[in-house]
Amino acid sequence: MDFNILVLGSGAATPTFARHCSAQMVNICSSHILLDCGEATQTQLRQYHQRIQSIKTIFISHLHGDHFFGLPGLLTTMHLCGRQDALTVYAPTGAREAINLLFEVSASHIDYPLTIIDIDTDQPAVIHSDNGFKVTAFPLRHSMPTYGFVFEEDPPLLNLKPNVRNLYNMTNDDCLRVKQGANLILADGTVIPNEQLTLPRRLPRRYAYCCDTAFDESIIPVVSGVDLLCLESTFDNSFVQLAEERCHLTAAQAATIAAQAGVGQLLLTHFSARYREIEPLLIEAQAIFPNTICASDGGRYELETKTEKFRINSNENPNEDENISEPENLSTLNPSNPKTLRPLNPESLTPN
Repeated sequence: MDFNILVLGSGAATPTFARHCSAQMVNICSSHILLDCGEATQTQLRQYHQRIQSIKTIFISHLHGDHFFGLPGLLTTMHLCGRQDALTVYAPTGAREAINLLFEVSASHIDYPLTIIDIDTDQPAVIHSDNGFKVTAFPLRHSMPTYGFVFEEDPPLLNLKPNVRNLYNMTNDDCLRVKQGANLILADGTVIPNEQLTLPRRLPRRYAYCCDTAFDESIIPVVSGVDLLCLESTFDNSFVQLAEERCHLTAAQAATIAAQAGVGQLLLTHFSARYREIEPLLIEAQAIFPNTICASDGGRYELETKTEKFRINSNENPNEDENISEPENLSTLNPSNPKTLRPLNPESLTPN
């Protein structure tokens, strides 16, 4: 199953010819999700051959213009192109009022169903779930209400080893319980451990997006062990005081969070327009967290599928059939083994 991210905009508040304002397309479990929508996002969607009508859900991190001002125009373009499908937007409180006001003063309207859901939480919370994945929002430390997001696949069912069904004369119900993680209990009471019946599990992949934020160690438990962590890197460390004043991160600070969180890979983004070349930011971050890359407009990054190397049977009581449970709060998750991320297009790793 594909799980990849297309960066539409990797710049900060002031767009440049090389870097547009923040926006990403997340493709997870065949769902196409827009993440932030700075100005010119709809142009970037066309530039990189993305079908705007395939977007069913939009997540807005905060209402600063470089993350939000492209949304009203995109919504009206969807209408002008004949959209009929429903669209859901998750955004901090105030987005609904802003869009309604813009539509009113511009005499604009849309004919498709639009639902805008307020994000208002002071701790990690699952705000969206769909076929095969869920999205958790968590607060960031910025100059206005701002949220990060973790996109996480649901744990997949286990696969049975060849011939075990016939070997133990398993029923359909037996097979389902074993695929869900239970032991097999035979008619004579013999317990067959789950790991003897199933192949190694495919590990759920996780992607975290944090933009914009000041340095804040409280997010570390939330993003711990994610496959890919996308963090803003507005400044280099010579501007650390300015970064703190404006509630942004330096490359070194972003790398410090990645290292402490034990993530698989760090993707830097949201670069100040003062940097014509971002190589110094990359070098600064890699000195602390070597597995760092820099986002570029048009860069596409795929999270590879990994399987567990070994499995310990989770059923302490063999007489109980237990399904694999999902934690509701990401801060309770144990860090997973780091997994490798590879860019689909290696050329996309260099600045435009």
